[in-house]
Amino acid sequence: MNLKPILETQALTKRFRGITAVQNLSFTLEKSSITGLLGGNGAGKTTTLSMLLGLLEPSEGSIRLFGYDFIKDRFPALGRMNFSSPYVDLPQRLTVRENLFVYAKLYGVKSPAKRIEEVASFFRIEELLDQRLRRLSSGQKTRVSLAKSLINEPEFLLLDEPTASLDPETTSWIREFLGEYRDQHGATILFASHDMREVELLCDEALLMKDGNLVEKGSPQDLLDKYKCSNLEEVFLKINRGGNI
Repeated sequence: MNLKPILETQALTKRFRGITAVQNLSFTLEKSSITGLLGGNGAGKTTTLSMLLGLLEPSEGSIRLFGYDFIKDRFPALGRMNFSSPYVDLPQRLTVRENLFVYAKLYGVKSPAKRIEEVASFFRIEELLDQRLRRLSSGQKTRVSLAKSLINEPEFLLLDEPTASLDPETTSWIREFLGEYRDQHGATILFASHDMREVELLCDEALLMKDGNLVEKGSPQDLLDKYKCSNLEEVFLKINRGGNI
């Protein structure tokens, strides 16, 4: 039985004052899949995530999320999704607990205090709950942002560099946690990353962008076989440098 994809984009395009940041981007995400969005600086990853979050309106194209036309009516889908990015600051003057409480209320979480304790335990930030965010290290802020992204137990999770500023041990734990979250909740996860090894270990599929275009997609193993490379970093470099297969 063929199930409808959770997300489907068609010819998604975004221009800024005549400059095309993303062009004709078409792809689908299946339920319970984990997909890596790869590309160098200026490839269009952040612009793509911003459109999928409803923060930017596409210049052309369509987005269907959970069967809804996300561009025209995104509100039915918003409560079923969440995101994390170390480059988007949470309110710095609030404590970690206060930040999580605000987002729990925004997402209509039942028993927010209980849910905050749960995510704090998941991400090992119990001792940080009553500290103001501005006093935390970059790695601690990343973990808080990840906790916030799970506050509503989203069905669709978007992550921008989810392990930035984290030590190798914590990075490995986060990777395992995301895999378990997908398996337990049937969640669909899309994340942008510069960590090719992370994508190899975690992802069912990788989408490679260059100059705003989707230039390659496939499972990590399929890409390794196609480009006759031993790791995704070699694939990425070959594509970015315009090398032949």
